[in-house]
Amino acid sequence: MKTLDRRLGLLSALPVTLLMVLAFLAPLVVVAIFSIMPPKVFSLANTPDFSAYAVFFKQGYYKSLLWSLGMALASTVILLIVCWPLAYAMAKIFKRFTIVLTIAIVMSLFVSENIRLFGWVLTLMKGGLIEGHFRALTGIGFDSPLYGVPIIVFGLVYVYLPFMLFPLAQGISMVPDDTRQAAYDLGATRWQVLWQIEIPLAAPGIVVGSLLSFVLAAGALAESKILGGQAVIAIADDIETAFTFGQNWPLGSALSMILIVIIGTLALFGVSKVDLDAIMGRKR
Repeated sequence: MKTLDRRLGLLSALPVTLLMVLAFLAPLVVVAIFSIMPPKVFSLANTPDFSAYAVFFKQGYYKSLLWSLGMALASTVILLIVCWPLAYAMAKIFKRFTIVLTIAIVMSLFVSENIRLFGWVLTLMKGGLIEGHFRALTGIGFDSPLYGVPIIVFGLVYVYLPFMLFPLAQGISMVPDDTRQAAYDLGATRWQVLWQIEIPLAAPGIVVGSLLSFVLAAGALAESKILGGQAVIAIADDIETAFTFGQNWPLGSALSMILIVIIGTLALFGVSKVDLDAIMGRKR
């Protein structure tokens, strides 16, 4: 019976599998092949070379990659710290109010990311909502926090908060209340319960939320352009420039492949540490 169920499951998954291969793997293969083409060609009918990868180091594109990875890491750490108390409350305290909070957070995703970021520009710009009103009331102005690394990290935290919050809440909900209460009864402090019980048992949610946040933030473009004013060039901006203004598809493909390999390696490592059956409730 189990063998029959497996065969039926494989047959049922076959159309979706083929669609994923065509929709996801095929474009990646094309990008990978383009990355080993000569500079500024627009077809695959050329003798392969790896000059685009050499340009990555010679022209300093690695600096953009390091900036992107560094800002993604900073935003992920901040998101983890900020979202933990809210996720804990959603999983253990708010009960029915959790649904209201979830709907409110999800509704923010219905508005375009660019529109939300431009809203912050109008709020924080010189003469904008905050500085303009403050100067009108006090006669004292101050510099805008826009166009720097901190505001870019803020934008990443603001945009990708739901992608950390919901997996984290799911992970915290997997921590049995009896285990926590038993630790308190045995004399454990609040910090001991947090570090030795809650964080290890909620690790799947922490890993999934961190991966989602880091992967999305590492490839983000709008935050550095709109909030940062390109004070720091992100790797996604270099990729866009290579494909559009630079008309150098092999360079854009090479930069894309380097980012994909780094992010993919981190994602596979993280997923290997996660018990997906436990998260999906299939473990008995």
